[in-house]
Amino acid sequence: MNQALRWKLIAGFILVFVAGGISGAFLGGLYARHLFFGFHQPEQIGARMKERLRAELNLTPEQVAKISPIIDKTAVQFREIRRETARRVHETIAEAHRQMAVNLTDEQRQKLQQIEERHRRWRHGRFPHELPPESPPTTQ
Repeated sequence: MNQALRWKLIAGFILVFVAGGISGAFLGGLYARHLFFGFHQPEQIGARMKERLRAELNLTPEQVAKISPIIDKTAVQFREIRRETARRVHETIAEAHRQMAVNLTDEQRQKLQQIEERHRRWRHGRFPHELPPESPPTTQ
C-alpha cells in the first residue's frame, strides 16, 4: 500500500467518523427536543393519559370511553393546579423584587426591571395563555 492511498483511507475514515458524529448529534438533539417538549405540553396531558392507560392496561374501546370523562376532568384539574402554582410563583418573585428594590441603587433597579421584562417576553412566547399578566414592579 503506497503512502497516498494510506492517507486517503485515513482521511476517509476520519470523514466518516465526523459525519457520523454530526448526524448522531443532530438526530439525538431532535429526539431529545421531542421528548422534552412533547412531554411538557399540558394541553395534551389528557390524551397522553388515555393512551398510556389504554396500552398498559389493555383497555377495550368501551372501557376507554367510560374512563375518558374521568381523565378529561383530571386533566382540567391539572391545568388549574399548574395555573395556580404559576400565579403563586409569580407573586412570590414579584414580592421578592419589590423588597429587594428598596436596597438597590437606581441603576440596579433599572437592570432588575430589564431582567423582569426579558423574562416576561420569554415567558409570554412560551406560555401565552398559561400565566396571568404581570403588573409592573413598584420601586420604593
